[in-house]
Amino acid sequence: MNQLKSREPGSDVAPAALPGTLSEPLRTELIAFRRDLHMHPELGNQEFRTTAVLKARLEAAGLRPKVLPGGTGLVCDIGTWDRGRPMLAIRADLDALPIPDTKTVAYRSAEPDRAHACGHDVHTTAALGAGLVLAELDRQGRLPAAVRLVFQPAEEVLPGGAADAVAAGVLDGVGRIIAVHCDPKVDAGKIGLRPGPITSACDRLEVTLDGPGGHTARPHLTTDLVTAAARIATDVPAVLARRIDARSGLSVTWGRIEAGHAPNVIPQHAELSGTVRCLDLPAWREAPDMVHAAIDEIANLHRAKSTVNYVRGVPPVVNDPVITELLRDAMSVRRGPYAIEDTEQSLGGEDFSWYLEHVPGAMARLGVRTPGDTRVRDLHAGDFDVDERAIAVGVELFTGAALLDASAPAV
Repeated sequence: MNQLKSREPGSDVAPAALPGTLSEPLRTELIAFRRDLHMHPELGNQEFRTTAVLKARLEAAGLRPKVLPGGTGLVCDIGTWDRGRPMLAIRADLDALPIPDTKTVAYRSAEPDRAHACGHDVHTTAALGAGLVLAELDRQGRLPAAVRLVFQPAEEVLPGGAADAVAAGVLDGVGRIIAVHCDPKVDAGKIGLRPGPITSACDRLEVTLDGPGGHTARPHLTTDLVTAAARIATDVPAVLARRIDARSGLSVTWGRIEAGHAPNVIPQHAELSGTVRCLDLPAWREAPDMVHAAIDEIANLHRAKSTVNYVRGVPPVVNDPVITELLRDAMSVRRGPYAIEDTEQSLGGEDFSWYLEHVPGAMARLGVRTPGDTRVRDLHAGDFDVDERAIAVGVELFTGAALLDASAPAV
């Protein structure tokens, strides 16, 4: 691998070390496919159109995709599976977000308050492109081992559609799994890699407080729920900071606090909701009991009755170091080592982590920023868009990893 000639910066020609380079007609088709998805975003577990167009295109390539039991999402095997060798799976997510698309491009979302603002349309298109390239290699007798495509619904819906996909058997016969996630801080043409944790755990927290209510002139005769809610909002994060190892990065952040309707009435009911995020698995496993205890202590101090609904979300994505190196080798072959940069762990959550509870795998950050562009287009924002050259990079990464993995000796 070290003797391969690297690509020069700015070159669009991949080294001939691996078959399966992306043809110009397919490159053009994939950009059009991504724009079609972008114009027709669908929310989690509602991706019926997306599933249908993917199924039709895969079938047109001679493949036999199977729709997942919920009616959205697909699994599709390419090549002949040797049962003595577990398959490599390539995963993509299908769903969009419930926010308006504020861009003015021709492929702007046609659905009100729906947008592909996290790049799942790019993930899906890259996985489709990889599948089409690998299917052509298989027809030529040049695909050394079977590969599975997993098009998963509902990544944005806690605890994530990955758990349902696993329950449906998408990992049966799979020994390794890879994926990408768009990164607007990385230039198109590059990927970001990190062995170990690359995302964080993310859970949802809902708290209700109840008391008898009363007059604001006599707070000493009742339960001051507004003060109780305020103290929970500020004190719970502080308490947890002294009960959990600071290196775990556990963070409680509130997104909503609601209490009362009149300035001179102490309410009988208050609500808080937010998220709990942390950087490592041990802290994530301890978090529900620790958070619940801290909330109850502060609520009791203010004589408020508390009810805590702690909704498990996703654990951190922890990249397997060997498979991370597989992705590094694949991108080195396809684009040269200059196209790889180290990346940091994000506090964002990703349900790809559920697959990694069963098989080793790795996720790469896929650069989508146009080189030289100084605009900030963050994920989950209405103006999010990508440099579509990133699609070809995703295809190259997936196909390169599949071919290198297939060429390695079976374990």
